[in-house]
Amino acid sequence: MHIGAVFPQIEIEADPAAVRDYAQAAEALGYHHVLAYDHVLGANAASRPGWRGFYDHRDPFYEPFVLFAFMAAATRALEFVTGIIILPQRQTALVAKQAACLDVLCGGRLRFGIAIGWNDVEYEGLGQNFHDRGARFEEQVEVLRLLWSQELVTFRGRWHSITDAGLNPLPVQRPIPLWLGGEADAVLRRAGQWGAGWMPVSPADDALKAKIATLHGYARAADRQPETIGLNGFVRYGQLAPAGAAGFRAELDRWRALGASHATLDTMRAGLKGAKAHIEALRRFKEATG
Repeated sequence: MHIGAVFPQIEIEADPAAVRDYAQAAEALGYHHVLAYDHVLGANAASRPGWRGFYDHRDPFYEPFVLFAFMAAATRALEFVTGIIILPQRQTALVAKQAACLDVLCGGRLRFGIAIGWNDVEYEGLGQNFHDRGARFEEQVEVLRLLWSQELVTFRGRWHSITDAGLNPLPVQRPIPLWLGGEADAVLRRAGQWGAGWMPVSPADDALKAKIATLHGYARAADRQPETIGLNGFVRYGQLAPAGAAGFRAELDRWRALGASHATLDTMRAGLKGAKAHIEALRRFKEATG
């Protein structure tokens, strides 16, 4: 099982040195990957009575393509994971271009997580329809795969038209592996039918075990081997730190028992501020788990 870390988006300085130091420390400590979330716009909750969201305008977010291009120049082996890119709020051909260029610049170290998102405020600001995002997402995936694997593409769909055109440069990985975020049944179906992997945010418990069984059922129905579909679990540092090393090891064991191929340590919302504090948390976790 590969162990990585969530880039502490909302708790790290707006300083290129801090970003570089974090990426280089994660690599030096032996972490396999760094995962970053995607939010373009933050809503002002104060002007939206009853609005509930995981983040608002006060939470800083680096744009993942820019962030990982910067990190690629500062590292040699670290894998970069979007966890996730909110695909339907972005133009598909532009996403394909950005991801292809990033994959070239990092030497094929990109794992591309995608989902439909939850924040209608961002969709409005980016000029995209929030209500058809699920159906449009599936067509976007088809377009991405074509653009990443063929020199020239002609495509006619409900939302996309491409006439004898293509990307240059093409990515190192053809196509770039697509991982699914979210836990709705539609997500499990997509992951089972064509996804390279699944990134659930739920804890490693019996409820998640049942969802994994559902995903595997979709995979078998699509004539795929379930074991070829990756599983990326999340380990919450703040919840486990009071139990110390034993808590860290037990959580990794729970993910191994579920067949996880990857586990990603999230050090945010644990009272840590700044790159140095998060790097120290990465060090403590690594020392405890080997």
